[in-house]
Amino acid sequence: MSGAAVIIIGAGVAGWTTAREFRKLQPDTDVILVTADSGDFYAKPTLSNAYAQKRAPAQLVTTPAAKMAETLALTLVSHTRVHSLDTAKRTITVQTPSGLETLEYQQLVIATGAHPIRVELAGDAAGAVRSVNSLDDFAAFHAALGIDAGATGSSPNETVVVMGAGLIGCEFANDLAQAGVHVHVVDLAARPLAALLPAAASGLLQAALSDLGVKWHFGTSVSAVNYGADGRLSVTLADGQQVAADLVLSAIGLRADTELARAAGLVCERGIVVGATLETSAAGVYALGDCAQYQSAGQRTLPYVMPVMTAARALAATLAGTPTELVFPLMPVSVKTPALPLVVAAAHPAVIGEWHDEGGENAWRFVDQAGAQRGFVLAGKSTARRMEMSKLTSP
Repeated sequence: MSGAAVIIIGAGVAGWTTAREFRKLQPDTDVILVTADSGDFYAKPTLSNAYAQKRAPAQLVTTPAAKMAETLALTLVSHTRVHSLDTAKRTITVQTPSGLETLEYQQLVIATGAHPIRVELAGDAAGAVRSVNSLDDFAAFHAALGIDAGATGSSPNETVVVMGAGLIGCEFANDLAQAGVHVHVVDLAARPLAALLPAAASGLLQAALSDLGVKWHFGTSVSAVNYGADGRLSVTLADGQQVAADLVLSAIGLRADTELARAAGLVCERGIVVGATLETSAAGVYALGDCAQYQSAGQRTLPYVMPVMTAARALAATLAGTPTELVFPLMPVSVKTPALPLVVAAAHPAVIGEWHDEGGENAWRFVDQAGAQRGFVLAGKSTARRMEMSKLTSP
C-alpha cells in the first residue's frame, strides 16, 4: 500500500459511519481504514446492557470486519497501530509485523475514540481493577467473573464494586444486578447521575436500583484494592469501609484519545480541537467521535452515538468536496437502566437556569433565566413524551 485519497484511523462507530456516509457520495475513491483491533462492527452502547440479556461477546458483533470492508469497497488494515502522523508530508506511519510502513493520504480522519479515566489506587490488587470500553474488554470482564455471558444464570455469590455512579456506572449496575450479581456503587457525589439529573429524578433511579439489590456508597471513593486471604478482593473506601468483591469495575468517565494528534502538533484541549467542518489545526486532517472537541457544541466533547452519526454525515460531505458545517440538533440520550428508563436532554453547561418539576409526572424541565426550556429529563412511562418535550426545547 502506498496510501489512499482518504485514510480513516479507527474502526468504531465514528470511523465506520464516516466510511459508509462517504461511500454514498464517492463510490470509487480509494479509502483505507486502519484499526488497532479486528475492526468488527458493534454498537458500543450494548456493552453496558448485554450481560443480563445473556448475550455473549460474539453476539454483539453485527457485521464482521471483512464484510464491512467488502460492502464499503475499502482496504481494511486491522490489528495495526498508527505509529506517527506527519501533517506536512501528509503521511502516517503504521507498525506492521515486518516493520514500519508509510502511507500517504490526501485527507485524513482521526476517529481514535477515548480511553477510560483511571485513578491511582493503593493496594497490591490495584492493577486488577477493570474497565469496559471495547468488545475485548467486555469479553475479559465476564470471563473474569467466572460466568459465561451467554449462560442461563449467574451465581448469586459474585460481587462487583463499580467505581462511579455516572451514566456508564449506573447502566452496568443495573445490568449486573438484574443478572443476579451483587453490586456496590461508589461515588464522591451525593446521588446517582448527579451531573445530569435533578435531585428528584436521581432519587427515583437510586430507589429503583436499590430494589434490584444495588448498594450505594456516596460521598466517598475507592482508595485501595488488595488481594484477600480467600483469593477475593478487599476494597477499602476512603471513609474506612471495606467491601469484599470478586471484581472492581472503574466507570468514572472517559478521556479523549489525543496521543497521536498531540505528537503531530495538532491543537488539543479536552479533545482534538476541530472547527465547524471538523477540520483540525492541520489542513486536510479531520477528527470526530469521542476524541474530538467540537466547536459546534461550544468546545465540548460529546461521547454519545447520535452526535457521532450527525458529525459523520457532515464530514462525509466535506471529504467528498462539499464543505459542510456541522450543526448539532437536540439529541436526547436514552439511559439504559431498565429498572427506571430515562431520557435526558442536557442543557449546555454554560446555561444558567433551574429544574422545574412537572408535578408528579416524572418529567422535569430545565428553564433558563429568560424562561426558555433548555433541557429536560423524563423517567419511567413519561419517556414516551420524548418528541413532545424535544419540540419545546431550545438548543
